[in-house]
Amino acid sequence: MAAKSRVLHRSLRETPPKAVGGEGVWLIAEDGRRILDASGGAAVSCLGHQHPRVLEAMSRQASKLAYAHTGFFSSEPAEALAEKIVGDEPGGLAYAYFVSGGSEAIEASIKLARQYFIESGQPQRQRFIARRQSYHGNTLGALAAGGNAWRREPYAPLLSQAFSHVTPAFAYHEKHDSESEADFVARLAAELEAEFQRLGPDTVAAFIAEPVVGATAGCVPAPEGYFRAVSEICRRHGALVILDEVMCGMGRTGTRHAWEQEGIAPDIQAIAKGLGGGYQPIGAMLASDRIIDTIRQGSGSFQHGHTYLAHPLACAAALEVQRVIDDENLLERVKDLGGQLERRLTERFGNHRHVGDIRGRGLFQAIELVADRASREPFDPALKLNARIKAAAFERGLACYPAGGTADGRRGDHVLLAPPYISTSEDIDMIVDRLGQAVDAALKSIGH
Repeated sequence: MAAKSRVLHRSLRETPPKAVGGEGVWLIAEDGRRILDASGGAAVSCLGHQHPRVLEAMSRQASKLAYAHTGFFSSEPAEALAEKIVGDEPGGLAYAYFVSGGSEAIEASIKLARQYFIESGQPQRQRFIARRQSYHGNTLGALAAGGNAWRREPYAPLLSQAFSHVTPAFAYHEKHDSESEADFVARLAAELEAEFQRLGPDTVAAFIAEPVVGATAGCVPAPEGYFRAVSEICRRHGALVILDEVMCGMGRTGTRHAWEQEGIAPDIQAIAKGLGGGYQPIGAMLASDRIIDTIRQGSGSFQHGHTYLAHPLACAAALEVQRVIDDENLLERVKDLGGQLERRLTERFGNHRHVGDIRGRGLFQAIELVADRASREPFDPALKLNARIKAAAFERGLACYPAGGTADGRRGDHVLLAPPYISTSEDIDMIVDRLGQAVDAALKSIGH
């Protein structure tokens, strides 16, 4: 009988296979199988596994300084990483606050927005508007901000009532057939305006959104003009725009920040995953001059903190990840390979009777499975189609990121792909070929 694992795994009924090595886009299991990491874990491993430059940077830093508490010291890698990310003040973002992951980055963003309004003499601003079918993290504050019904449900009594949710910019499910894209955007903007009015415009601190929605809905970009419309409403009412780019940011969609493709910039931004590429746990909150200067001239400190803020080893790893992305011109590669991935997905699944939508940007693409293409009716959640696809893909040497609840939080299945930026054209072809086999095998297993 196998020894019991003392690790609390995601599934309490089975222990996952052990990964014992990594090599570029491949993960190596204990039994020797090579698994193509087509989703970079959860859109994390942007440079693949065991990149020699990143390992060397970590080794150099570890030999000098692994940890120093930010209550006493700053560190060379933290200062250099902040300069790398916000030194040129992209979109007005001028400061970086380094944490250990995406949920922490969102918590910090919510708290900073609240403290900013207290210190600017508007303490009544204590409401936040987000969107249904969104995901902003798993701590209680981030979970309250998010609109993932399944994740929220057990903890609903613990979640803050400061958050309300409007319709997502999810054209496949939310746009009426009679509407043009512009009509859809106008309707969503009118709904956001109505929510401001319902709450009282001067009580709203911020609107929180993912520029391209991640795992909850599966790589959903907003229609043209949506973010300009919602930003204008926030500006008019004096509320902040917080953009969650934990999954879609740091080059994943072909630009350093996904908002660059929307013609807007946020007041506060959360980043993580592609910031450090999985080499160390790291995330960051980025904030504008105006916000930080207000607090600097007021109380003089951000009333928040964690043990591992600006961890020197994590910052050194992330700094090298970002340098590699620049030195190897990987943003252009993401655009080129993203175009290939979209074309190959369209060729393989465009006429598939159970694939209703193919969507995304750059190396951040998804397919949505439907029981009926004409009505867009999802499969019965009891069939667990997304889990079947995940298992079938893994059997074929492919790690992808299927999820359920795509349509409304409970029904719907999609598969998210987020391959490393270092992928080759051949890797992209292999990903789509193996995914195609897995989808068909999973559908066959449920009689379709």
